[in-house]
Amino acid sequence: MEKHEFIYPPDSEPARLDQVVARLIGGLTRAAVQRLIEAGMVTVEGLPQKPSVKLKGGERIVVTIPPPLPATPVPEAIPLTILYEDRDLVVVDKPAGMVVHPGAGTSGGTLVNALLAHCNDLSGIGGELRPGIVHRIDKDTSGVVVVAKHDASHQSLAHQFKEHTIKRIYLALVFGSPKTDKGRIESVIGRHPTDRKKMSGKARHGKHAVTHWQVLGRYSGVTLLKLRLETGRTHQIRVHLSEAGHPLLGDDTYGGGGRLAGIRDPQLRALIRDMGRQALHAKTLGFLHPTSGEYLEFDTDLPEDMGRIIEYLENQGPDPKNGPAGGRD
Repeated sequence: MEKHEFIYPPDSEPARLDQVVARLIGGLTRAAVQRLIEAGMVTVEGLPQKPSVKLKGGERIVVTIPPPLPATPVPEAIPLTILYEDRDLVVVDKPAGMVVHPGAGTSGGTLVNALLAHCNDLSGIGGELRPGIVHRIDKDTSGVVVVAKHDASHQSLAHQFKEHTIKRIYLALVFGSPKTDKGRIESVIGRHPTDRKKMSGKARHGKHAVTHWQVLGRYSGVTLLKLRLETGRTHQIRVHLSEAGHPLLGDDTYGGGGRLAGIRDPQLRALIRDMGRQALHAKTLGFLHPTSGEYLEFDTDLPEDMGRIIEYLENQGPDPKNGPAGGRD
């Protein structure tokens, strides 16, 4: 990482953050600076800001520039759990902690790097850094991902995602206990107005997002939810559940860290901390095969870290206040 720290001169004319950084750091275009700002790699007085924020003079600015990515990802012999593969596509059970494709600050160890070593016929339509990638799940979310092997397959799958005909089922562990046993959350999700690393339902500009949820188990302070995505926006489940008052266990970005102190059971707190990620698993993915038109559906077991928490909660019994279903926080 290359880091630059400087003070915008107090006697300077007010100017946009992206203009100031591009002017003070040689070799960076304004577009490159904007990408760094959007990625949270630029802070003003210790906080990320929008590219358009006006500097008045005297502000401390820190710019972190990640090492350049290779022109194309390098194949890496990383073990993969392949659920299905043919000449058109490959379906993978992605582990938590693996990034789907290279990006800012992550040039290796991704699903793409692993797939390039596994097969040499990935679709090029996703771009040089994202060959074959039709959709993605967060680094710390585990579960099913489908990858296209050629452009026709890529286009067919992308169309299904765009038309919201893909079946996507997730399992999540959340703080608290929803008042009802099922429901629907609908909002517009876009970039958070002040924290550029986060998404928000309060964004000025965003995309329509719908999540359906159902309670599968109620425990003391924790609920197991089944979620069906009608749309697939960035961080959709994490934002919807957090803003509904039930952040995911382990999701420090969207309020899970603040709720951990409310868990009185020290063993349960330790299990959540040891998980080291948000308790979200992409359990089921169903779609029409791009060539045959046959409906395919892939279902995966919960990873061990979430399974350990559920096993512990089951052994403690249902929430004494709420019972196995229904009830209030």
